[in-house]
Amino acid sequence: MKKLFAVMLALSTLPVLAGPAAAQLTGQHRQKTMLQVEEEQKKKDAEKAQKEYEATMRKNQGEGGDQAAVDPWANMRSVDGSQPKR
Repeated sequence: MKKLFAVMLALSTLPVLAGPAAAQLTGQHRQKTMLQVEEEQKKKDAEKAQKEYEATMRKNQGEGGDQAAVDPWANMRSVDGSQPKR
C-alpha cells in the first residue's frame, strides 16, 4: 500500500514540476498568435508593394524619362497670346 501511494504521489507531482519547464521552451515549439501572423503578413505585403514600386519606377525611367511632358490643355491655349480657342 505504501508503495502504491509513493507511485501515485510521484506521478501526480511530475506534471507540476514539468509545467514550468515546458513553458520555457524556445519559440520553435510555440504557436504564433493571431497578432504575430497579421504583423508578418503586413510586412510581406509591404515588401511586395515596395518591390513592385521599384520595378515600376525602373521601367518608367527606362522608357525615356527625359521626354517632354504632355500638356493635355495645349489645344485650348493660344500660342500668340490672343483669345483662347473655343
